[in-house]
Amino acid sequence: TAVRRLPAIPASYAPFPEQTDPRLRAALAARGIEQLYTHQALAFGHVLAGRNVVTVTPTASGKTLCYNAPVLDTILKDSSARALYLFPTKALAQDQLAELHALTELAITHGAPEIGVFTYDGDTPSDARRAIRGKAHVVLSNPDMLHSGILPHHPRWAKLFENLRFVVIDELHAYRGVFGSH
Repeated sequence: TAVRRLPAIPASYAPFPEQTDPRLRAALAARGIEQLYTHQALAFGHVLAGRNVVTVTPTASGKTLCYNAPVLDTILKDSSARALYLFPTKALAQDQLAELHALTELAITHGAPEIGVFTYDGDTPSDARRAIRGKAHVVLSNPDMLHSGILPHHPRWAKLFENLRFVVIDELHAYRGVFGSH
């Protein structure tokens, strides 16, 4: 075991990809984000180029924007596009839901259409589940619900699967038992 203290270094920034939707840029600017960290810009560019991306950085380094930015940018340009976000816990999904709602609300104030962002978990009422299948651009769920509530009923989820452009797996961990089997 060792303890090492590294000196602080200045942040490294990069511009948004040129083709970034102006409504997304305006929403991010309203949150004080005028440019991206270099790892965010690299991830954004790779996703827009159709590449798979894994981002491994420390806590609070902006990983969420590595996937939210290209997902929202794509949905703003193509309203049929869909995304499935998978989180290991409902608490993480709820945190991300709040973040996405805040960002999409800002985008709406800058002329964007409504973007449906919903959680789909064991606590989702059955009447809401039907609405989510029809309205959601982004579905936040967990592996257990994917295997027990979505995949066995895949015909009901045709709109999501036919237009699925992104699968985001947040938090790469190894678990044992039933939870780990997902």
